[in-house]
Amino acid sequence: MKEEDPRVPETGTYAVDYRDGSVGRVMGCEGGLVQLRPLGGGREWDCPPGEVGEAPTTEVLRARVRQVNREGRLP
Repeated sequence: MKEEDPRVPETGTYAVDYRDGSVGRVMGCEGGLVQLRPLGGGREWDCPPGEVGEAPTTEVLRARVRQVNREGRLP
């Protein structure tokens, strides 16, 4: 994927959607958009290549903690 667009992180890595700060795993690139999946699983979302970047480890950990906390609140 990096060969096509140097702004796009590698498939399987974590990335930040700069539009809202969401962190997801890069699942691929289709139709010129980067496909990201939430850390806890779920539906992928599309992000323009110019609005996505590699996620720092601290952001990935922060997103995982939020996910675990959400799961702990479920009845």
